[in-house]
Amino acid sequence: MSQEIAISFGTFDEFTWIRCEGKGSFLQSPALKECAEKHRNKGETHFVIDLEACTGMDSTFMGFLAGLASRVGKDGGAVMIASPGEKNRRSLEGLGLDCLLDIAPDDASWVGKEEEIRGKLTPFRLNRLPDIKDRAQHVLESHQTLAATSDDNAKRFATVLQVLEQDAAKHSDKES
Repeated sequence: MSQEIAISFGTFDEFTWIRCEGKGSFLQSPALKECAEKHRNKGETHFVIDLEACTGMDSTFMGFLAGLASRVGKDGGAVMIASPGEKNRRSLEGLGLDCLLDIAPDDASWVGKEEEIRGKLTPFRLNRLPDIKDRAQHVLESHQTLAATSDDNAKRFATVLQVLEQDAAKHSDKES
């Protein structure tokens, strides 16, 4: 069964563009992950995440963005954020993710072409909805990434990580 969600994408000469609509949350980030990983598996290392229609982001969503930036950075790639809006910019910068993500760069090749690019995007169709075990693991990994980005984040997410580790273990045990 395939699920259509509020993510659209396109691959262009220099990057893969992924547009997120609505709330960037733990519900939407598994689809963002699947879309990005499909393109990474094809050798793509430069991503633009379009947040123009994103009404806000939770920590799981931001943790996935940070993890993607870390992974593609090891391959010489980068993750750029297009049209974050003030609220989303503050959220990303508040967690220090501006050290991993290039937020609204003035000199990117796509600047001034955003509407043209958005007009060429295709809706992303999720292959399958993640089960509870996969969701718990994804949420945990996203928060581990956030905690690893700085000492402040490590302190900020310490208790959350304990709860998420227990939750992931509980769901893993149920399927064993």
